[in-house]
Order: sequence, then structure tokens, then C-alpha cells
Amino acid sequence: MGLYRAHVLVCTGTGCASSGGKEVLAKFEEEIKKQGLDKEVKAVSTGCHGMCEMGPIVTVYPEGTFYVRVKPEDVPTIVEEHLLKGRIVERLLYKEPKTASDVPDYKDIPFYKKQRRIVLANCGDINPDSLEEYIGKDGYQALAHVLLDLTPEQVVDEMKKSGLRGRGGGGFPTGMKWGFCQKSPGPKKYIICNADEGDPGAFMDRSLLEGDPHAVLEGMIIGAYAIGADEGYIYCRAEYPLAIKRLTQAIAQAEAAGLLGDNILGTKFSCHIHIKQGAGAFVCGEETALMASIEGRRGMPRPRPPFPAVKGLWEKPSNINNVETFGNVPYIFRVGAEEYAKYGTEKSKGTKVFALTGKIANTGLAEVPMGITMREIIFDIGGGIAGGKKFKAVQIGGPSGGCLPESLLDTPIDYDSLISAGAIMGSGGLVVMDEESCMVDVAKFFLTFTQSESCGKCTPCREGTKRMLEILTDITEGRGKEGDIERLQDLATHIKAGALCALGQTAPNPVLSTIRFFRDEYEAHIREHRCPAGVCTKLLQIKITDACKGCGACKKVCPVGAISGELKGQHVVDQSKCIKCGACLAKCPFKAIVRG
Repeated sequence: MGLYRAHVLVCTGTGCASSGGKEVLAKFEEEIKKQGLDKEVKAVSTGCHGMCEMGPIVTVYPEGTFYVRVKPEDVPTIVEEHLLKGRIVERLLYKEPKTASDVPDYKDIPFYKKQRRIVLANCGDINPDSLEEYIGKDGYQALAHVLLDLTPEQVVDEMKKSGLRGRGGGGFPTGMKWGFCQKSPGPKKYIICNADEGDPGAFMDRSLLEGDPHAVLEGMIIGAYAIGADEGYIYCRAEYPLAIKRLTQAIAQAEAAGLLGDNILGTKFSCHIHIKQGAGAFVCGEETALMASIEGRRGMPRPRPPFPAVKGLWEKPSNINNVETFGNVPYIFRVGAEEYAKYGTEKSKGTKVFALTGKIANTGLAEVPMGITMREIIFDIGGGIAGGKKFKAVQIGGPSGGCLPESLLDTPIDYDSLISAGAIMGSGGLVVMDEESCMVDVAKFFLTFTQSESCGKCTPCREGTKRMLEILTDITEGRGKEGDIERLQDLATHIKAGALCALGQTAPNPVLSTIRFFRDEYEAHIREHRCPAGVCTKLLQIKITDACKGCGACKKVCPVGAISGELKGQHVVDQSKCIKCGACLAKCPFKAIVRG
């Protein structure tokens, strides 16, 4: 990082940027110059550090001091006290909740202790705009080793030995996939990176592209060499402007350094990589729909076979992996497949990055070894449930995943165990729900998403998910009837068997898993017209109890005139008029109004 005595690393990834990271960086640059430290101290923009809940995050090296929730107004204090006087600003250190003690080094924070950062190793620690910093972290060493020492066949063999499975959702063995494409005849082949991350609450690929774009490029170039491709595409949704900006710059830097383009590193191997911006259709995460979109056609899946390895982009053999998969590749060829395979389980090697969202204390990104339990991720890394409430369920695998109850918290995180439990690994979205979550409403939320994102090409997905959504809507609005649960299960079976692509085939998963583990909630909605969690407003009644003093405050704020009563007398709610807005609950000074 140069001849500076100190470096101030400021996270400006999307998460920290949204809470003021860019302003914090600008303030550091201003204060450092103001104090005459610009020749001694350098402020550096970095990618996501993972602990988004505590952003903006600032790390001061060489000490490694970890400051959290830094505001622009805190910067003069850090510069004055830490950089000038050598005194740590303790009030800005992460405070461990259980002991209320300050933790100066992020490696001692529980959020990081059980992680093993391979893919995210550089995120938050280097300037993603700097090729030199990536090279300083052993970047492109793997590419040099591959091009100068290994044949394409040896590269594929090494990938097979590593046990890496695709991190985009399907979990297909990467080495095997590369091998299929390598053996396909033809002089023209394509390598494609799927960065069309569309799961609600998922931001793993986005953060890697923003924080370490050269790692993804290096993995793609190695993959291109293995399969014999001289051209590649990164399909990235346009909603990721920072990722696209940094990828564009990384490609230009790599080309200028001879690491990408013609005759890479002086060899006979050439590869050119382009960026294709997607319009944000969830179905374009499916590989055949993605290729159609690159070609300028509507993103719709096609039947397989032929598979992309035989007939892909522009009908040429093609290989598609997602961002995280390519992010693992440089590490594998730096340390060796055997070393990489030490992490994980027998059938699920390496690590997996998860986006922790929902009712969890520590939202953010966590990279953990395969085989770790759901309980460890949620409670040891994620800090448990926000607000001290009770855990109810976790949705894993995105909108096509499954909801797992507390009884399955000790399920190991690996591909096969999750499928047995009624969920899927997916791309790594992990949404935690507490006791106030209605599982019928959760199923409806995810099915609403997948139904609206259906491309409409095949009848099972187009019509089947619509019928399922209609039944779920009826159940949550008090029109549910006996037999609805069985109808949902029957429809789900036919959709899973008949849908053309993985979007349709997995769309019923949230419904099936919630019926399996939370059937009593469905029955309460249908038989008692009651939502146990108090979420489904059409099933709720707002009632005024005997604690009412007749002050009239609720009557004044009711927007539809549903409350009546005399002054100092108990008021009542006309249920036919009530819209369940909750204004009266918030206004009542005696807590005499309840939802029931």
C-alpha cells in the first residue's frame, strides 16, 4: 500500500455507502490533508467487510483497529486522537453485547470467529479499484501457474479433485461441468459469468464484484483456458452500478497489464471478456434464459438437452458459472485442490457465502465452511434474533428455497442435508423470521415474487403458480376452506414435475415447506379465520377492552369513522368499517385497544 505509516480503510460497498460510507471517506481525505498528514496517512476505499449491520466500517492499519458505525462527524476525532496521538477512540470500537467490552480487532468479534474467508478474503482489505493491491494479495498467481504449468485437461482434473460445486443454486460439480464443455468439438466456445443475482435479500455476488472484481476475472480466465474459450461475458443486472463500474475498470486494467486479451502473459492463449447488463428479470438467472438475453432476445428458458456445454451462446459450446463459483477458482489453484478440499464435508467441499437478513441481530455477509449448522450461523455468527424475540423459522435458498423450523436448526449446511430437510442451498440467501412472522403470509410473499417473475413460457409455471397464489390469498384474507391445503400440495406436485426450468420447478418449495412444518397455522387461518401471528390484517379485529376510559382519542384519529362512543364511556369498533390501520392502537393512552 505504499510508504505510508498508516492506512485508513473505509468500506464504500453498497451497504456502507447507503449509511454514509462515501461521506466518511471524503471527510477522512479532508481531515488528513487539513492536519498535514497526507504524506504519512492514506485513506482507502474498500468493498464490503461483511458486517453490514455495523457500517460504515473503518479499519486503521497497521494496528488493525476496527471502528464501527462511523459518521462524518466522528472523523476529526479519529484523525486527532488515533492518527496524531496514537490513542484508540474506544467509543467507536465494536462492543461485544454479552460482555459489553470493546473489541479493537475485528478477528476477535464473534461474527468473524467461525467464518473462513476464502472468496471474501480481500473484500474490505484492499482497494478494489487497484490492480496492484490485488496482485499484492497474490492475485493472478493462479492464472500464471495455470497458463505456464498446466494443460487444460490438468486444470479440469484439479477442479474435479477440489470438489467445488456450483454456488449458483444447483450445486453441480464444477470440474465435471468444465469437462463437458472442454470435450465439445468446435473452434469457438464461450465462458459466461452469471451475475444476475435476483433473490430478495441476496447480495453475495454484488459484494464480491464490488469488493474484489479481479478475483472473479481471474477465475473466469482460468475457466476459459480449461474449456478452450477465447471469449466471455459477465451478465450483470443493471441495478448493480458500482459492480459494473468496478468490473469495467478491472477488465481495462487486466488488459493493459497483459492479463487479459491477446497472448495472455506471453502465451498463445487469448481471451476477451465483455459485460452485458441485464434488465433485472429473475428468470434470466436460468442459464438458457440468460444466454437468450445476451443474444438480444427475450430472456426465456428452452428445453434441455441440448445443454449449454454442447449448444449454448449463439449455438456454440458454453460454460456458465456464477460469481461466487469463479471467486473460488484462484484460491484452488494457489493452494491446491487437496488443501481446498480440507474444508467442508465429503460431498460439499469448501465454503459458502450467505447473506444474513430478516429478524437477525447481525445482518450482513458470512462465509462459512460447509457442514456448519444453521444454529451456528444464526446464533453464533448472526447474534441471534433481533430485539430478543423468539426464533421461528429460517428461509434458505431464496424465493425457491424452503422454510425450516427450530427443530432443524442443527441441520448441517451442505447440499444433500438441506434437500433432505425440505430446503435447498440456492445462491445463499438466508432470511430469519421471529415469532411475529406468519408462515402462510411468508409463503404467499415468496410465491408472489416467483409468480410475477415467471416468463410465462410453460403452462405449469404460468398458470399453476397463479392458482396457488389465489388459494394462498384466499386463506390469508379469510376465504380459506377445507381442502385448500391438499389443493396446494397437489398443484405443487404437478408444477415441480412439469415446469420447464428451475424457477417453476422450485417455486412451490416455500409453500410445501411451510405446510410441512407449520400446518397448524394454515389450519388456524382456514378453520378459525385467525392468524396466530397477528399479521394477516383481513383476519384481525381491533377491539376496545374494558380498560377504555372514554377519552375519545381513538375516535378522533380513526380515518374511516369506525369508532363510536360517548365521552367517559366505553367506545366500540364497527368491524364492517374498520380498515385495521392501527392508528387507534398507537393513540390510545390507556393501552385499551388490542388486535385479536
